[in-house]
Amino acid sequence: MYKLPVGKAIESSIDFFVDNFSFITKGISSVTESGIDILVGTLMFFPPWLLILIISGGTWYVTRKKGPGIGIFALLGLGLVWNMGLWEPTVSTIALVLIATLVSIVIGVPLGIMAALNKTFYRIVMPILDFMQTMPAFVYLIPAIPFFGLGPVAAIFSTVIFSVPPAIRLTCLGIRQVPTELVEAADAFACTKWQKLTKLQIPIATSTIMAGINQTIMLALSMVVIAAMIGARGLGGEVWKAIQRLQPGRGFEAGLGIVIVAIILDRLMQQFGEQKQ
Repeated sequence: MYKLPVGKAIESSIDFFVDNFSFITKGISSVTESGIDILVGTLMFFPPWLLILIISGGTWYVTRKKGPGIGIFALLGLGLVWNMGLWEPTVSTIALVLIATLVSIVIGVPLGIMAALNKTFYRIVMPILDFMQTMPAFVYLIPAIPFFGLGPVAAIFSTVIFSVPPAIRLTCLGIRQVPTELVEAADAFACTKWQKLTKLQIPIATSTIMAGINQTIMLALSMVVIAAMIGARGLGGEVWKAIQRLQPGRGFEAGLGIVIVAIILDRLMQQFGEQKQ
């Protein structure tokens, strides 16, 4: 039976881009790796106890209307991470997640706005997002290696590809759910498209957009762990080393650190979303 050369076509495409555009990816890789090193170095400059107090205090301030629970959890949880000797991997994980999330937002929110305002673009992008969200996460590691090599930059690339769909989808959903009566009222007052977008649609859709950013952060955290297989540092790397060395206790400790970071970030983003409602 004749086999369609799907795999060969993909390999040829990757080889073409690597052969002709590798200078671009190398430049991006160099700049991104420098940014990661600067961010991690800045965070590691502070003593762990001081940075824990700063993060816990900021968490308490943001979530103070719900009581001190999240702030206390951040203090105790990050203190436990420090006590387990996982502070440096945790800081590295936070840096990777922040950079990947920032890139995903910069890409995802404008594309979501375009999809909401342009029906043709919406019809094109939605099947692509369905494809991206059903593709196994491990597959995204494959193109990252030839473009960026092993290391944290390849991990960020694969993490962005994996985590950007919720930012696009929920931004589009939030803007499309703005009541038509309000949009018609804005048109009646002769608002330009830009005024209507910035003064009406985005403010009303902010809570939904924030929910998409929250989902992006959670997916980035999960992907950073998987990306440890291609050289990502951080808690994912600790889990991967524990698997290789058959150290279940160490692996569970690193997994617990990921859970603590995820809960803190999730509660912070939920609070930001509620404040925008």
